[in-house]
Amino acid sequence: MTASWLLDGIFPCLSNDTRGPAAADEYDNSDREKTSTYTLYGSPGTTGAMNMSNGSVRYGVQLGVDDYHGRLDAIRRSEYPQLFEPGTSRLKTVFLDHTGSTLYAASHIRAMADELLTNIPANPHSQHTASQWTHLKIEQVRDRLLRFFGTTAEKYAVVFTANATGAIRLAGELTPLSKKGVFCYSRESHTSVVGVRNIAAERGVAIRPADFDEIKAIVLPENAVGTSLLAYPAQCNFSGQRFPLDVADTISSLYRSCDDEESSHAPWWVLLDAAGFASSSPLKLDTLKAGPDFVAASIYKIFGAPTGLGVLLIKRSSIPYLRPKRYFGGGTVANLSFDRTWQEFRRGIESRLEDGTLNFQAIVSLNHALDAHARNFGSLENVAWHTQSVTKYALKAMKALRHKNGSPICHIYGHDDGSVWGPIVAFNLKDIRGQFIGFREVERLAVMAGIALRTGRFCNPGAAQKWLQFTTPELIHLASLGYACGDENDIVAGKPVGALRVSFGAVTSKREIDCFIEFLVRHYLNYAQPLAQSRPETPLVSSEIEPKLTSMSKPGSLPVAEPPACLLKAASAETIDTTSTQAVADRQLDVEIDRVIIYPIKSCHGWEVARSMPWELTRHGLKFDRAFVVMRHNDSRPMQQKRYPLMALIRPHIDLGRSLMILEAPDHPPLEVSLMADQMNLERIETLVCSNTMQAFRIISDEISSWLSSVLKVSCYLACEPQLLVSDTSSFSANRLSQSESLSSSTSPLSASTKGEGMSFVNNSQLLMVTNESADQVDRWVKEESNSNNDSAGLDSSRIGPMQYRPNLIIKSASGTEKARALEPFEELKWNSVSFGSTQLTVSGPCTRCQMIGVDQESAKVLKEPFSTLARKMRVDGKIVFGMYLDNHGCTCDASGAYAFIQPGSIAQVQF
Repeated sequence: MTASWLLDGIFPCLSNDTRGPAAADEYDNSDREKTSTYTLYGSPGTTGAMNMSNGSVRYGVQLGVDDYHGRLDAIRRSEYPQLFEPGTSRLKTVFLDHTGSTLYAASHIRAMADELLTNIPANPHSQHTASQWTHLKIEQVRDRLLRFFGTTAEKYAVVFTANATGAIRLAGELTPLSKKGVFCYSRESHTSVVGVRNIAAERGVAIRPADFDEIKAIVLPENAVGTSLLAYPAQCNFSGQRFPLDVADTISSLYRSCDDEESSHAPWWVLLDAAGFASSSPLKLDTLKAGPDFVAASIYKIFGAPTGLGVLLIKRSSIPYLRPKRYFGGGTVANLSFDRTWQEFRRGIESRLEDGTLNFQAIVSLNHALDAHARNFGSLENVAWHTQSVTKYALKAMKALRHKNGSPICHIYGHDDGSVWGPIVAFNLKDIRGQFIGFREVERLAVMAGIALRTGRFCNPGAAQKWLQFTTPELIHLASLGYACGDENDIVAGKPVGALRVSFGAVTSKREIDCFIEFLVRHYLNYAQPLAQSRPETPLVSSEIEPKLTSMSKPGSLPVAEPPACLLKAASAETIDTTSTQAVADRQLDVEIDRVIIYPIKSCHGWEVARSMPWELTRHGLKFDRAFVVMRHNDSRPMQQKRYPLMALIRPHIDLGRSLMILEAPDHPPLEVSLMADQMNLERIETLVCSNTMQAFRIISDEISSWLSSVLKVSCYLACEPQLLVSDTSSFSANRLSQSESLSSSTSPLSASTKGEGMSFVNNSQLLMVTNESADQVDRWVKEESNSNNDSAGLDSSRIGPMQYRPNLIIKSASGTEKARALEPFEELKWNSVSFGSTQLTVSGPCTRCQMIGVDQESAKVLKEPFSTLARKMRVDGKIVFGMYLDNHGCTCDASGAYAFIQPGSIAQVQF
């Protein structure tokens, strides 16, 4: 996403062609330390306390940031142009996710492109000239990698795998575990290491998770019974905590001292996961006396590219004791019988273990990655020095951020004792009352601000439970309720179930840290959420970026940060006497239903009902609203405009007379889809909507699937809920609708409380209502922001109308009735119900918003507004909100199932 709107007033530091805004930088070659006074909110040269809207940043000393002897800016501009707007020095992305994947150098990519155009990398199993050239390159890269990791071919063998996970799995399979042995892994182990326990369990081996300080006792000779495996990371990818590389040396010395003669191999084997560590620090394996039996590493985490390539280093002295292979692939056997279980493996450990054809183009590319790394940074020691100084600078800045009452903004996990820490900072944010702020909300705003960071539990279950302080029974309980890592839930009973993580790499600059700190200050300094008791006890559940349901805010549970005036008026509503007839009358208001919109296909463009057409309101919501979803074959969740913005270009139209839905999209012919379920070729599937499993039906049609796939540029198909269509589904056979109504959720314990049976594929509520007055207010805010910052790179503010929020009902001020008056912006936050005729819709609560409202519904471009402005102006219960949810629960329907009809231009009554 091009985020040029980041610049100038939004993030002043990004528009400067320097290492930071107004920074007073000095570089001293004698001690390799550039010192920069932190001046983001003060004048150059300022030290000590700096006032920031009654908050503060405090530093006792100047902060040093290494920049490779003044070369970092030049390296970033020439080698990492993907960070900048094309042809400028303006930052496009603040990239702080180097532990996830670091950045690749331009010279590496260009050199590989030239290589492919000059030479012919070929299958090394052949014998022609190109194959021999490729084989030579592969062997050269093996030697270079060994030098990079600080060892030689005499001590270690290099085995290429698909990734670091593949290397870890291979190590688990090769370890000669015995039934009396133990597989021990440290708490900070990555999920890929924890997964080895299933391999061990299949062999009858005991499983022993342990804190790192417990390992020394576990591996003592008096506790050794069989052959065991110890696995641990050199660096925790959650907190950045680092662990000694010489654990294998300690174990070796323990067992040598027990015998008169040196043992052939200690009963404990050691697997070192160096995937995170090796990207920012040298391994220097030859400095270890014994060294681990296995070392797993990831190539893209070190060099950015190529992906799809991992490395397993195997200690040569351990090779004779490896467990024999079970599976064998092409290239790994010297002789093989077709009709007898006889084969001879190749003698070389590399050719014996590398099944099939290697990713030889990636390995050739790795040669150029090593060249670029050496040319830019010289050595991993230099990278280590740089990342340590950046981490120190970031930590100082984050710890210095304080609300006006002195409480910290950042709750940092780790970095506070005598341990060694790598270039990772895991944290959550707290408001001025000390309550945690949901990390998903922070992430969404960071995405719109062009800041790349990571959220969740980072595939590290042990460290996550340790730092976030939730037990295994609690985790299992959450899972039983339908929650999973990576979903939208972030706070449970006031506690975060994940974290935010920033991580730094070889080219992270001070400028990027400054921008990140300014982001935190701009959005979260002195921010106050409502008191914890006003928040729901169960987590909010949502799937896509469309509206999500929160509990209705109580009077007084209003935004503290920049609340609109009308919200403050709403806060006094609880003092009104609601028992008198006059009080009830005073709390009634006539409004006009300006527009009615339905979204026949979830996450696609809306269709506006003609003003002359009354539209049916059924027990499921508006007729045909979210009756269809677009699905991928490899995903049970409906496709979301958040991930597939082109969905905004698909425009459904309803032709009631012909019972058709007509789809239109640019450069595609119109497509007609029947609304008669009994005329469709259907196949039952399951979909996941808001963590609830829903029964649906795939429409088997090559024409429809091909049309959708062409528009969205990914393979997909259309699915529907037959009950929402014109046809009477009671005519369906029993095997098509099974035992119960297909629209009903599965028996998930979560479904009863969050997903009603009378709903379509909407997320959490039947209708979404917005008002023209509130949309106009946001539009004014955006214009003011744009004018004050001279920022014209965002969404054209004249186009931010109510349709941008994907509502079902757009309400405006009525006129000509006794109870009509001009609406105030956001006064809908205090409404209780909306009625028309004999039908009353209950106001369920405010709609929490995500980046989806930044997708221009006309062009499908992803831009910052109005989400960025709402994030600063409109929060309720700690969530970014706009619009209100309506439900028709409790209404009485007629025999046909219809509740009522809603017509644009009609008058509705509001109770508040």
